[in-house]
Amino acid sequence: MPDSPAVSLDTIVSLCKQRGFVYPASEIYGGFGSTYDFGPLGVELKRNIKDAWWRATVRERADVVGLDSAIIQSPLVWEASGHVQNFHDPMVDCLECKGRFREDHMDHENRSHCPQDGSSCRYTEAREFNLMFRTQVGPVAGEGAQAYLRPETAQGIFINFENVLTSTRRRLPFGIAQQGKSFRNEITLGNFIFRTREFEQMEMEFFVPPADSDQWYREWIDLREQWYIDLGLNPHNLRRDVHPTASLSHYSAGTTDLQYRYPWGWDELEGIANRTDFDLTQHAASSGKRLQYFDPQTNEHVVPHVIEPAVGVERILLALLCDAYRVTPDENGNDRTVLALHPRLAPVTVAVLPLSRKEPVANLAREVWSQLRPFWTTQYDDTQAIGRRYRRQDEIGTPCCVTVDFDSLEDGAATIRDRDTQQQERVAIAELPDALRGRLGF
Repeated sequence: MPDSPAVSLDTIVSLCKQRGFVYPASEIYGGFGSTYDFGPLGVELKRNIKDAWWRATVRERADVVGLDSAIIQSPLVWEASGHVQNFHDPMVDCLECKGRFREDHMDHENRSHCPQDGSSCRYTEAREFNLMFRTQVGPVAGEGAQAYLRPETAQGIFINFENVLTSTRRRLPFGIAQQGKSFRNEITLGNFIFRTREFEQMEMEFFVPPADSDQWYREWIDLREQWYIDLGLNPHNLRRDVHPTASLSHYSAGTTDLQYRYPWGWDELEGIANRTDFDLTQHAASSGKRLQYFDPQTNEHVVPHVIEPAVGVERILLALLCDAYRVTPDENGNDRTVLALHPRLAPVTVAVLPLSRKEPVANLAREVWSQLRPFWTTQYDDTQAIGRRYRRQDEIGTPCCVTVDFDSLEDGAATIRDRDTQQQERVAIAELPDALRGRLGF
């Protein structure tokens, strides 16, 4: 396995458009600033990523439950959390090209050149730019209350802490997990789907006794790193970036980013933070509600500390595509493009390929397809030569192809072809589900 992605971002962008992973949003109208639509394969890959995260974070653990909070909350939520006051980026405007850039992303040793194209530039003084999208709640324009689209899913968890605690009778430590859309009015965008204004987050707030927060912080770093490795990411393309104390967020006692080696270099994949008791304390003071946990063993009320793993689905998807991309020889020595995705993540798990589009081979192939559809995401492909169909399935990451041929009419068997090894095995049609389950692992 290569130590770094051997693929350019342009290659991934082209593959995503051509094969139906990701499309530019509003493309027939010329597109719309770093927004994207996810096509038939992209939506399946996203769903599989979210399912894998939910399985590992919630279903396989006895100490985490789920939540789905509203996208539009009371504006008081964002005032209490500090987002209205602190969720800003320092921005500068270029007087020459009229571009706007984040000051912390600029080369401070060479401020005379544009970060966009390298041309000569003159800049305004830095100004603070709030990253939250404002909206109006109410039927008449200008008369409704101002609200915000949520910039993160975490606050919806904190304000439901007491609800979850009461309704589930949880004891510390326990977590609340959530998946959903977030919105940030980013100015500095780019690198395809890595940084966009609309994205899908997966966050979990793990509430712990204050004395145990550092221990749980380190444990969740290990757990989250191992999750990526278990899903097939090359460990050589993962590293930890521990934030120095001086650069920590106002709420954090410790933050570690899991970084991935993207085609443009190392960049953040996921953040794990020890948020202390900041959020619960802030919301308690603002709302007047006591957001505490009663410890029956000590007979005391405590404000838990919180460990937060947080990641964007799109960043995982991009890392997986970069990491899985291969160009390897086929059985004839010719180049073939392969997405070596983990079987649980592949957008198509099994493809059924009839050797002929005519009856009775096609009829039998469709029966096989019906047999397999209840268990996995499948695709029926009967166009072009069988070799071209294998290449097409390799390129979208399909782990197994099942070929139904003329011999199948006589022996009641079909051929399973493995994506990675290209080896083929003849299996009785009645035994296909069990044989595929053994290969796929689920």
